[in-house]
Amino acid sequence: MVVIRLARFGKKHSPKYRITVADSRRWLGGKFIEVVGHYNPTPAVNEKAFTCDMEKVQAWIAKGAQPSDRVKSLIRKQAKA
Repeated sequence: MVVIRLARFGKKHSPKYRITVADSRRWLGGKFIEVVGHYNPTPAVNEKAFTCDMEKVQAWIAKGAQPSDRVKSLIRKQAKA
């Protein structure tokens, strides 16, 4: 199954996440199909907290990819804004 999920990167105690499309059997930080966005839970003053290519996300969902719960909530928040 293909999933849309967060993959952590960044420094220790300063997490940043990539929103990736990956095979569900893969390790969370391992090989992925495509990066469709970024999420920073603690953005600086001039940074965006969430950036995502919604066209790519919708295309992957149409192909059968399942977003994780956290990614679903981030997408809903962006759609409302």
